[in-house]
Amino acid sequence: MPRPPARVLVASALSAGTLLTASACLSTPPQAHAPLPTIPSSAPPTSASPSAPAAATTPGGLTTAQAQAALVTEADLGDPWAPTQGAATWRDALLKATTNAPDCRRLLDALYADDLFGAGAEPRAATGLDDTMDEAQLRYQVLALPPADVDRTLTWLKSLPQKCARFTAVTERGTVQTVQVTEAALPEVGDTRQGLRVTLTSETPDGDPTVLTLDVAAARTGDDTIAVTNGGLGEVSPDITNATLEVGAQRLADVRKQGRAQV
Repeated sequence: MPRPPARVLVASALSAGTLLTASACLSTPPQAHAPLPTIPSSAPPTSASPSAPAAATTPGGLTTAQAQAALVTEADLGDPWAPTQGAATWRDALLKATTNAPDCRRLLDALYADDLFGAGAEPRAATGLDDTMDEAQLRYQVLALPPADVDRTLTWLKSLPQKCARFTAVTERGTVQTVQVTEAALPEVGDTRQGLRVTLTSETPDGDPTVLTLDVAAARTGDDTIAVTNGGLGEVSPDITNATLEVGAQRLADVRKQGRAQV
């Protein structure tokens, strides 16, 4: 039996007011494609280090424990999502690529490194999740950055569907890819937001087509910023990306409210 759309289930969880006490079962219809192998990651996406003191305060005012509590987890997404088992092989094989256009090269570098906001933008808390059925991977981050810096990056992202609508990139292995960048509609969360869909199309040595799809979403809510990337070699559902953004924004608001109530 097909699984219900992610957005319907998230809306139900939001209306019931159970974001912090019950999980929302988000999922996408199963796709028929080959399993995506994974490789061990030298720095797999995880939540903030458990060794950090719980009372430590992040630049935006949340404690480390509060920032961790604001993360979206596999319990929110439901089956078949689970903690990541490592970086997918397509990250090095397809995302580690370059092109001549500076803005397009910057985009590829940011996607490969998971640092849309720059190398110095360390996440206050982050997690990685795998869809074990559809073989997608999702990276979710909560960052503390100056709002002006975030807004500049969001403006840059907004310009990319024009600057990098279609370009050619070459991987380290010499594979030539056609890259397309389009704007993605996002739910009305946060103070400002921007979404992109990036597709990288190439061929295997045997001539079989390969399409890597990445949904990118970022939203600033006050002094905090949420960043989501959701990608894979099969069908990537924008409903998962958008629902994650909605749940994350509500989770962040609830954590802030709890923090104020405890003062």
